[in-house]
This record gives sequence, structure tokens and C-alpha cells, in this order.
Amino acid sequence: MAVSQNDNVTWLTQEAYDRLKEEYEYLSGPGRTDIAKKIEAAREEGDLRENGGYHAAKDEQGKMEARIFHLRQILDSAKVGEAPRAEGVVGPGMTVTIRFVGDDEEVTFLLASREESGAPIDVYSPNSPLGSAINGKKVGDKAKYTLPNGRQNEVEILDAVPYVGN
Repeated sequence: MAVSQNDNVTWLTQEAYDRLKEEYEYLSGPGRTDIAKKIEAAREEGDLRENGGYHAAKDEQGKMEARIFHLRQILDSAKVGEAPRAEGVVGPGMTVTIRFVGDDEEVTFLLASREESGAPIDVYSPNSPLGSAINGKKVGDKAKYTLPNGRQNEVEILDAVPYVGN
């Protein structure tokens, strides 16, 4: 499980680190070879200006190179283990419950890196507007953040406990 991307450190479980490293090794080795073969085969079909297969392969190559770059950044900054956490204080790796001020709606989510996959609850990034606003806050604190539409929203922290998985 990825639990944090904070202070240029990404906390990962051994399982998540191994999974991301395996993906990186595949994409940067056999994946690059496969896409180069697709591009070459499409190039041999003739006029590149009207060659949809060539352009699709080049787009795929660009996306793959971006993913390779992103994975390299994560792996370079990764620490395997658990992020230091204190119950009652919001931080990466914590299950957080908030209430929207002026509303009775409560939301519970895991504050973690977007590389966390398969969590049984929603995952919010510590780098998101909400995640940034509540990071470091304590139970009972309120925090304001700006929504993508420019409006302000305020939440109250109701609970923050270490995430324990399924």
C-alpha cells in the first residue's frame, strides 16, 4: 500500500514497491522494445501523414515514457515501511472522517498516494486541495480549501486513525 507522498518521500509497503518496480522494469525494457516494433511496422506501411497506426503507436509511446518517468520518480523517493503517524492527527496513511461545515454529510477516506490501488475505501491524495488543507490538523480542527470551481469549502475533522487495510 502506498501511504504517503510527503516531503519528497513516498512511503510504500514492500508489495506496492515490488509491483511498481516490476511495472517499471517491464515498461523500460520489453515494453520499449514492443512499441519500437509497432512504430517500425507502421512506418513501413507508407505515408506517415495519413498513417493512423503510426500516430497511435507514437501516442502510446509518449504515454508509456511518461509512466516510466513517473514510476522512476516514485521509486527513487520510496521508503518501504510505514509512515510515522499519530492517532488523532491527519496525515498520509490515515483513515480520516470529515464533516462538511453547514451540512450533516460525513465522508471517510484514506489519505494516501494515488498509487494505492484496491483500497476498500476512497483514496484522497495529500496533494489534493482537501488533502493539503487537512494534513497536520487534529480531530476537532476545521480547515478551508478551494474547490476546482473557485468556491471555498470548509470541513471539520471528526476522526483520524491509522489505516489498517481490509
